[in-house]
Parts: sequence; C-alpha cells; structure tokens
Amino acid sequence: MASSLSSSSSSSLIQGGSLPSFSAIRSRHSSSAHSFLCLTKLPDNGRRSSGYRRMACTAMVQQQAIHGASAIYAKEMERLSAKESLLLAFKDSGGFEALVTGKTTDMQRIDVNERINGLERLNPTPRPTTSPFLEGRWNFEWFGAGIPGLFAARFIFERFPKNFAYLSKMDMVIKDGNAKVTANMKLLYSIESKFILLSKLTVEGPLRMKEEYVEGILETPTIIEETVPEQLKGAFGQAVQTVQQLPVPIRDSFSSGLKIPLTSTFQRLFMISYLDDEILIVRDAAGAPEVLTRLDAPASPMAEPTAEYES
Repeated sequence: MASSLSSSSSSSLIQGGSLPSFSAIRSRHSSSAHSFLCLTKLPDNGRRSSGYRRMACTAMVQQQAIHGASAIYAKEMERLSAKESLLLAFKDSGGFEALVTGKTTDMQRIDVNERINGLERLNPTPRPTTSPFLEGRWNFEWFGAGIPGLFAARFIFERFPKNFAYLSKMDMVIKDGNAKVTANMKLLYSIESKFILLSKLTVEGPLRMKEEYVEGILETPTIIEETVPEQLKGAFGQAVQTVQQLPVPIRDSFSSGLKIPLTSTFQRLFMISYLDDEILIVRDAAGAPEVLTRLDAPASPMAEPTAEYES
C-alpha cells in the first residue's frame, strides 16, 4: 500500500511538472554527486528519466564552474598581494639610490629576492617573449651587478671621486625587437648626462631571449647654471666660450655625444620569469634578477603578438 502510494505520488509529481529546483536539491544534499544519485533513483520511464539525468549533469557542471571561478579569483588575489609586497620591499630597502650606492644590506637583498621568487611562481603570461605586454618603457627597480647599463655607469663612476658623480635613474624602452637602456647621471649635482646602450633582441624560446649590443652613446652633458657651485662658475664660463670657438664640424660632433660601436662585441642570454601589464622580471645566465616597472600605458592584450621564435 505504501509503495503504491509512493509510486503514485512520484508519477503525479512528474506529470504535474513540479520537480524541485536545483537550489532545493542542493539544500537537501551535501554534494553534487549525492544529488545525481538521488535523481537517478526515480523510475526509469524513458524520455522523462533522461531529462533528470541532463539536469543532474548540468548541476554538476555548474557547481564545478563555481569552484573553478573561486580558485581563479583566489590565485589572482594572491598574485596582486605578492606584487604589492615586492614593491614595498623595494621601498624598505632604500630604493634605487641605495641599490646603486651599495647601501642595501644583505638582509634587505634576501628579503627582496624572496619576494621576487614568490611573484615569479604566479606568472600569468606563459609565453612572455612574444607577448604584446613586453613592449613599452620600463623603469629599473632592482638589478644585479651584471646588468649592462649599470656596468657602463659604474665604469664611468670608478674614474671619478665618489661625490663627483652618481646614477639618478635608469630606464629601458623595448620596441620592434630593439632595446634602449638609458642611464641618467649627475656630475657635481649640477651637470646632467646620459649613457645610452642600444641593443637588438632575438626571441629564442617562450621564455628565453638573446641581447646583442649595437652601440653605446655618452651624451654631451647638460649643465644647470643655477646649480653650479660659486667656485666653479669662472671655469664653467671659460669652458662654454671654448666650445663656442670650436670649428662647426667638431662642435656638432661634440654636441651629438661620444658614440662607441659595440656590434659583434658583447651579447648575453636572459630569461623572462614574470610579465604582466605592470611588472617585468628578467634573469640573466647566472640567475641574477632584474625587476622593472612600467612607465607608460601597456599594450592591449588583444594586440598581435610579436614574431614567434624558430625552434
């Protein structure tokens, strides 16, 4: 009697079209798999039972999609937190000036390197060497001793007293397979000059690139007259007059800076270990990291990628 009543109520439930909603089913059962089993226990009446199976499968897919979206969101929040932590570590270590002048402590270096490693494992760009995000203007935040621009700047600084010259900032522009590193220097706190290093970039894999140096340029210093020390103003005036009296070809050559050809002289391999629309992390062959932050607006992620490498 009870079984026939149960069968009758089940049939009327199906014919009346009053099947409980998915949310109601989930409230009664702790898992999607349990909901699926419960639905398949209903009488197998051909076409009607297949409808239940489709609903159960749809419910399971929806729940998996929700879980997947939650995992993606959590990973993105972890990545953003790691970026913020790294930028704060740069600030705590004294920033660019402390790094260039050698005032960064070993503890600060280890702390920054630890946070670099933490961000690298969350790299959102699987093929950074051909990503449109790579092109643009970047500012150097952190680097090792082997970086070309820093090497060139230190080569110059070693030939002057410590208080005579210092590196104020350094940036890099990447465009159409070429790189331009600019090291901005100040002499006697009143003379500004730039050392520019031009290089060609070749894609050698999804992460690896080769950099071949083409030319180095030491630009003619720009002197800020208001900041020239009083005891040097006489010498400064004489130097200006001397330059103005030079023959035009020599004067033009002097104004264009000192150019040093570097083709077929120096090159290096490096790997891009992290890239997004704001941060670029590069490691040289020795594993030393270079961290750069973007200075201009990033390229659209829908832009065409650069030419693929040849394996």
